[in-house]
Amino acid sequence: MTEPTNELPALPIITFAVPCYNVEDYLDNCVKSILAGCVHHIDKIEIVLVNDGSTKDNTPEKIDEWAARHPSIIKAVHQENGGHGQAVNAGLAHATGVYFKVVDADDWLDERSCRRVVDKLEQFSLSQAPVDLLITNYVYEKVFEGKRTPIRYLNVLPRNKQFSWGNIGRFLPSQCILMHSVIYRTQILKDIGLTLPRHTFYVDNIFVYLPLPHVRSLYYMNVDLYRYFIGREGQSVNEAIMIGRIDQQLRVTRIMIDAFDLAGSDITEPRLRRYMENYLLMMLVICSVFLVLSEREDALEQRDGIWRYLYDRSPELYRKMRKNYIGRAVNLNGRYGHYTIKGGYRMSQKIFKFN
Repeated sequence: MTEPTNELPALPIITFAVPCYNVEDYLDNCVKSILAGCVHHIDKIEIVLVNDGSTKDNTPEKIDEWAARHPSIIKAVHQENGGHGQAVNAGLAHATGVYFKVVDADDWLDERSCRRVVDKLEQFSLSQAPVDLLITNYVYEKVFEGKRTPIRYLNVLPRNKQFSWGNIGRFLPSQCILMHSVIYRTQILKDIGLTLPRHTFYVDNIFVYLPLPHVRSLYYMNVDLYRYFIGREGQSVNEAIMIGRIDQQLRVTRIMIDAFDLAGSDITEPRLRRYMENYLLMMLVICSVFLVLSEREDALEQRDGIWRYLYDRSPELYRKMRKNYIGRAVNLNGRYGHYTIKGGYRMSQKIFKFN
């Protein structure tokens, strides 16, 4: 007779949450890339496909087909439309994996890199003190132009070893840690009650930014894991769409300003504080530039308003950011000031190829 056991079944190594909204043409490629990259650990992963109220194509049916095909691996979640953030919230709510990774349905993962990453995550998941944050590279894939731009952290982060915030270097403007590059330990996200706002774009910045002070251990792998598809019609990083959604960018930036007192005692590690200040400055710069590009009647009022919002919450941080040359540049006024702002944006666009 078999002796009873009190051992709980092992948790999945990682949960991949895939927000889906009218992505019938892209979903198969995304899911196949995850399955191929995890083939050696196929019974130790979890994929949560979240249908965020798709109505224009067969996304809901495709999601159900994938779940029926792999019932022990893939979960189908259907909800009323709540936006990208609400889809991520649903993925996190259903996640049981030790680690959590968001993969947008029109993007994909590199198979070889994924195998290496999941191998490493399995080691971490079996540890008594698993690493809080794994960082990998990501690649801007301009599919229609046949161009790709990898974003790597070789000059900033120690490779292939566990480290803390005190070991990081200085990030270049193009090297922000984005949703594409992070794999968080799931419990950290749940412990802080991470909840992204509904019907708001650009919440991936909140997803990355808010957990950072709760991370105690990091690990960087120099692999080009995440493939970020640039150029799809209607994509949120399309310039015209970003201009049209600037109010949502402002909302996200206010949430990030409110999250921590970067000039106070909220962040005690100097290098982490410096990184978070630069990240927040980037958000303010994006708001300022796209308001100027919008040429809407209240553009300058809105630009001054977001900087005033920062000043009201932290005069010290405001003064520090306004002294920064980029902070000064995006606050230039007059015809030549706006010409300088637009010219700087176009130059950055060509160099960093971000949209």
